[in-house]
Amino acid sequence: MNRPYVIIVSEVTLDGKLTLYRGASSKELMSIMTKEVYKYLHSIRAQVDGIMVGCETVRTDDPSLTVRYVEGKNPVRIIPCSTANVPYHANIFSKDAKTIIVTTERAPKERVEKIKELGAEVIYAGEELVDFNKLLPMLYERGIKKLMVEGGASINWEFVRLGFVDELRIIHLPVVIGGENVPTLVGGEGFKSLKKLMQFQIVNHFVIDNFLITEWKTIKT
Repeated sequence: MNRPYVIIVSEVTLDGKLTLYRGASSKELMSIMTKEVYKYLHSIRAQVDGIMVGCETVRTDDPSLTVRYVEGKNPVRIIPCSTANVPYHANIFSKDAKTIIVTTERAPKERVEKIKELGAEVIYAGEELVDFNKLLPMLYERGIKKLMVEGGASINWEFVRLGFVDELRIIHLPVVIGGENVPTLVGGEGFKSLKKLMQFQIVNHFVIDNFLITEWKTIKT
């Protein structure tokens, strides 16, 4: 397998939502999580080589993507962004961990140079859109053997669509949001066919402070 072992990790409401409304930061919902639940989340971060979120998540949530609630090393932060349009003041440019911005040939050169000045590595994977078929072997060669993907919905869809998911771990938030256009765990166009669906087998489940945690592995077909 010439790619990292991929674990999608997400906090999801009982009705499958990621945020309170489209465009809202997921940090609002995550604020209901207890310290012990955060410890679980950060324990996964401490076990992987790299952690990935999309550039929209960076713009909306401004995450640090570091290990803070448990002891452990910070993973490499990996941000796919086709136009390199990430805010220069974002927390991902802190010196706490290495950051890789993945972009394409259409990214403005001045943005790429500015990102490099901020200390991040820039790699190209694709012409118009980030090509994950090209990207994952490149990450593997850079020592990213285990990759944690924390969303959002569009990034999750890319991994599911391509079959590049090995595990799925969900923190079930004990609330219901509703709303037809609120982002769910996986976005994109969807499979629209039973034959194409990615299937999972549950391997573990437990409760932390009234938050159900479920852990799944992909059924290889």
